[in-house]
Amino acid sequence: MTHLYLIRHGEAVANIKPIVAGMRGDAGLTPRGIAQAERLRDRLATSGEIKADVLISSTLPRARQTAEIIQPALGLPIMFDDEVQELRVGEADGMSNQEAWDRFGVPDFDRYPLRPLAPGGESWGDFTLRVSRALTRITTEYEGKTIVVVCHGGVIDCSFIHFFRMPSLVVPPTDFYTRNTSITWWEQVERRNRRLWRLNAYNDIAHLQGVGAVESVRWEDTHPASPVPTEE
Repeated sequence: MTHLYLIRHGEAVANIKPIVAGMRGDAGLTPRGIAQAERLRDRLATSGEIKADVLISSTLPRARQTAEIIQPALGLPIMFDDEVQELRVGEADGMSNQEAWDRFGVPDFDRYPLRPLAPGGESWGDFTLRVSRALTRITTEYEGKTIVVVCHGGVIDCSFIHFFRMPSLVVPPTDFYTRNTSITWWEQVERRNRRLWRLNAYNDIAHLQGVGAVESVRWEDTHPASPVPTEE
């Protein structure tokens, strides 16, 4: 059966600034992010727990750098794939969160899931469709293999929507908390005379003891919510 391991990148400079980071704004990993990726590399090299056939990485620098650090433990060439990038931010790329929100408005995918983050960027609906297509393509092309994809929190969030067949044009009524360099493990199994996807692990960060697993700054934490008006 097919095994799909999704690994989030290490802590990124853009996570702590915070910067809206597409290809232009992504300055790669922080020193702690590098240490996190090195811990994951050492864990995988020592345990041999992932016997990968394929290693794929997002092309954004924070994911690319993470993949390059763990690559020796897997002993595979890295195949870079634009389609497992984080949500594309368009003209907001490289701006601070506050600059982008002042210019384009605060992102509100709950109310406006089909509104792009900024001109030239993706909406929530665009993003979930792209990730779903990428996961279908990758797991079909490498069916029966063990696949590692170094990607982003949003991509891992979308994997739940994809494999659990949740509505994709609305933001789920749940809050994912995907940690840096965490492992999410999906396995395809035979059940009821058909193939189904089973979640074996989420947020596996056993390797981060002593390094730190501070949550990245999220968009909603950089702009206080407007108070709900009281009724007269």
